[in-house]
Amino acid sequence: MNRRILLAAWLAMAGMLAVRAEQLWVEAESFAGKGGWVVDQQFMDEMGSPYLLAHGMGVPVADAETTVRLPSKGTYYIYVRTFNWTSPWHEGEGPGKFFLLVNGRKTTRKPLGASGNAWLWQEAGSVKADKGEMRLALHDLTGFDGRVDAIYLTTDASDVPPQEGNALTAMRRRMLNLSDVAPLRGTFDLVVCGAGTAGISAAASAARLGLNVALVNDRPVVGGNNSSEIRVHMSGRIGVGPYKKLGDLQKEFNPRRGGNAKPAEYYEDERKMEFVTHEPRITLLTNFHVNRVDKADGRIRSVTAQHIETGEEIRLEAPLFCDCTGDGTVGFLAGADYRMGREARNEFHESRAPEVADDYTLGASVMWYSVEDEKPSSFPDFDYGMHFTDASCERVTMGEWTWETGMTTDKTRHFEQVRDYGMLVIYANWSYLKHHMPDSLGYAKRRLGWVAYISGKRESRRLMGDYILKQDDVTRYVLPEDGTAAMSWPMDLHYPDPRNSEFFPGREFKTINRNTNIHPYPIPYRCLYSRNVDNLFMAGRCISVTHVAHGSIRVMRTTGMMGEVVGMAASLCKLHGVLPRAIYRSYFPELKRLMEQGVGKPDAEDNQKYNEPYILPNPPETK
Repeated sequence: MNRRILLAAWLAMAGMLAVRAEQLWVEAESFAGKGGWVVDQQFMDEMGSPYLLAHGMGVPVADAETTVRLPSKGTYYIYVRTFNWTSPWHEGEGPGKFFLLVNGRKTTRKPLGASGNAWLWQEAGSVKADKGEMRLALHDLTGFDGRVDAIYLTTDASDVPPQEGNALTAMRRRMLNLSDVAPLRGTFDLVVCGAGTAGISAAASAARLGLNVALVNDRPVVGGNNSSEIRVHMSGRIGVGPYKKLGDLQKEFNPRRGGNAKPAEYYEDERKMEFVTHEPRITLLTNFHVNRVDKADGRIRSVTAQHIETGEEIRLEAPLFCDCTGDGTVGFLAGADYRMGREARNEFHESRAPEVADDYTLGASVMWYSVEDEKPSSFPDFDYGMHFTDASCERVTMGEWTWETGMTTDKTRHFEQVRDYGMLVIYANWSYLKHHMPDSLGYAKRRLGWVAYISGKRESRRLMGDYILKQDDVTRYVLPEDGTAAMSWPMDLHYPDPRNSEFFPGREFKTINRNTNIHPYPIPYRCLYSRNVDNLFMAGRCISVTHVAHGSIRVMRTTGMMGEVVGMAASLCKLHGVLPRAIYRSYFPELKRLMEQGVGKPDAEDNQKYNEPYILPNPPETK
């Protein structure tokens, strides 16, 4: 038994613990000065919280610092919640090492963050301190993605915080003084959750048609996969299909250059942000992650979102909601029907589906690039469970969409491991190129210039609507009566790269794609609202399609047009006092007129020429 606990028990029996213990909880992401550490919110639904990440690509980052106020004088025992992130692949000490500093001094001799195999509270020593201010700092030692969730200080030597689960959640909420019902931030006509291309388009379309819209995003920038944080280029075409004006809206905010894994300025975050903030009917709420839904009688009444740095919770009410989170988070929380993985071939008679249904989904990419300096640069020898040889290493200077992980992993429950594996292979491969490859001099002056820590996810939950779009609809060109935005990207499905499988079977990190080219095909409106949550729209990669059809609809210009359609439909819902399904049943001719007119400004520069896919030239006779 821990000596502290034995001592506390003895003192209690001796009647010497009459004084109430003092407790102090500090969320790392709330540190006043982040230094070189970054806030990572991607895994809040997995491990309960955002955290600070020392993402220095092998170069230690500047200290994160904050000041706390101790409630009384005493000896404070300290615990730090952290994770040895390479432990799934490497037994032993990990690379994410750091010290906790209290008033400029280390609290332990041994670094934190390098042991254990799960998120856990590590003992971080004790300090004797007076009542009043205390300075805390996180001092990174490696730049290799050490991470800190929270710091707990207590005057009770036996008060070890719970490691996980409901007990940890309850303690966190109690220490942060969060109420069961978050305060109401506002009532809107439409709440859009997720501000990627789909969410921006949905919010702007609805706002320009007279709705008051809340647009909620869990990062400080908007744009999703096309932001400078992830750096995926825009794919798909606008101006195709029956409604040529759909997509014109994107000319106003999408970047004017293309390419994956390019310098940050290529993605024009400011242009997107200005577009959203200049729409007077949009209330933009950045850094808020939706994590609760209030629902009654088959409808969502409100969503609750938590600020990723301050922990503040807010509640947003509306008669209509749109899930543009990509993961279908709002729908999942509301109990919407959904699918994840591949359907069996015989369910929808899809030639590209497997014989037997499985959990396979498209993976996620951690993209990166290197830069060349005038002088040689060093990189630590990174050896944490991923071993390369001259035959298996990747002799490249950048990695884009083909660097893909997590195809057999549930990316709603284990996405941190998917992202971490993406970083692990980049660091390990770069280390081999710099240190061990026979002709490594070719990399002597190269250093890592950028490695994403926000991973670009392709597929997870797909929320089910009144119709499920499938392969044969598109390839046989069976036009739906409720067609809307046209998909134009091929049915682009990814598989492990055979060469990568040869060296890393079951642990692949490279993929290939196999395409089925298509004619532009209008997505049924019935795929854009939930079949069992009456007031929920969806736009983006989480709409109602099979895995095979998802390979075509998931690209961003297409998802943006979906968002426009949803915004138009929401305006008709308000006009007629109805829910999304009624637009299909009773008001679809009105939606057609709106789609023909569009909501984009007619004089917007057409900057969407890059990265246009091949499209089959002559569609078959309409069936």
